Amino acid sequence: MAMMTDTQSVGGNAVVQNAVAGKSQEFIKEPSVVSLSATGSAIGLFMTFIVGEEVIIEDQAIPLTNRFPIVPDDTLASGGGFPGDRVIVKIRNSTGGALTSWVRVDVEPA
Repeated sequence: MAMMTDTQSVGGNAVVQNAVAGKSQEFIKEPSVVSLSATGSAIGLFMTFIVGEEVIIEDQAIPLTNRFPIVPDDTLASGGGFPGDRVIVKIRNSTGGALTSWVRVDVEPA
């Protein structure tokens, strides 16, 4: 199983286009189950989770826990990925100030 993590300060009214861009499993190498866990430092962060052409989560609120995600407690969703599929985790801050997001993506071969 591969794991990708990211911690970012998301500026006020800003969008992180892909929190896992450039990571080892951004593009799936073999048929896999892709799971997303995420948390935020305050209310106002929203997330979109896409694997290949499947939108698994679309602009939904990230739970407020102000810490790195714990699996399985903070696991939000899972989806299937095929070789060549791209994993996209988009984070949007709807507030006027910077907020911190924590993301963990697990890629487990099926």
